[in-house]
Amino acid sequence: MNVDEEIQEKTERLMRLAVEDGLAGVLINSQPNFSWLTAGGTNGVDQSREGGVGTLLVRRDGRRFVLANNIEMPRLMQEEISGQRFEPVEFAWEEEKANPTLVAETARSLMSDESPLGADLPMGEARIVEGAIARARYKLTVSEIERFKALGSDAGEAIGKLARTLSPGLTEREVARRAVDAIASIGAAAVVTLAAADDRLKHFRHPVPTDRRWEKVVMIVVCARRRGLIASLTRIVCSGPIPEELTTRTQATARVNARLFAATKPGVTGRELYQVAARGYQTEGFAGEERLHHQGGAAGYRTRDWVAHPGQAEQVQPHQAFAWNPSITGTKVEETCIAFSDGVEIITATPGWPSIPVEVEGRTYLLPDVLSV
Repeated sequence: MNVDEEIQEKTERLMRLAVEDGLAGVLINSQPNFSWLTAGGTNGVDQSREGGVGTLLVRRDGRRFVLANNIEMPRLMQEEISGQRFEPVEFAWEEEKANPTLVAETARSLMSDESPLGADLPMGEARIVEGAIARARYKLTVSEIERFKALGSDAGEAIGKLARTLSPGLTEREVARRAVDAIASIGAAAVVTLAAADDRLKHFRHPVPTDRRWEKVVMIVVCARRRGLIASLTRIVCSGPIPEELTTRTQATARVNARLFAATKPGVTGRELYQVAARGYQTEGFAGEERLHHQGGAAGYRTRDWVAHPGQAEQVQPHQAFAWNPSITGTKVEETCIAFSDGVEIITATPGWPSIPVEVEGRTYLLPDVLSV
């Protein structure tokens, strides 16, 4: 599948959404959705914001537009959506600043009927349909799967190489900086970077890096984004012999992860997957750990599109990405996978990394163990 075919398939998904919801068209402004619709382009400049600097419009009849001010339009047309048949609609940046509803008003002027517009972010009187747009992007196209596999492979290898260069005495901030550099070396950006040394690994599930120097154990967590897609993985490194307790807990966590992989099948709900994790912890002798941290969930153009929890009704879709991150106090196992009708495929494995083989329902899954350096 080439880029034209991918974008056309996504356009048709939005056209169906518009018909089903009685909309004249759909406006796309969030950075994740822009990357999705453009097969990896970006409208991001200010990464502290959800929205980007250009807005895409897909009409119910399939015509596609890009709305942007005169500062952004040249770059968008030349570098982000070149050849993608989005019709440019440009306005002065001063006009945009003076009129907060300019984009929505301009989009309305491009409509052929009076039906309402839908949008992923607040824009004038447009109806917010982000949930429906998200569901439209869950199923990865053939070309997206290829890009995702390549990203996962590159990220797994890059973090593996980095981990083998680490030595005790480095601060968590330095470990995180090296992780960011490693991800940058593969043409990706680390949108989440966590590091936990020694006791911080036991106390915090989301350890934002500090100046704490690691002595025995350090955990590295990255969510790597390239062309919009995000792959997540966690690796733990130990200086010298690995403590028995860490081995026991990591192996138990790996078995919970394997159960989640085995249960990630089209049609299974997020609440059912949460229960799989909860039963897994109980079986392993660590009942209740699921209440101390989320277990992960659907992934793609966001680190998590939805998380498995007791009230989650979303269902696994074929060709949907998932990042599971079960944890038992003091350790965590995290990989990204893609769900197919015959099972999941792990895409973030690290070559040569010590693994924990776990058999579930006749299939063996290889989960990352602790690396001793």
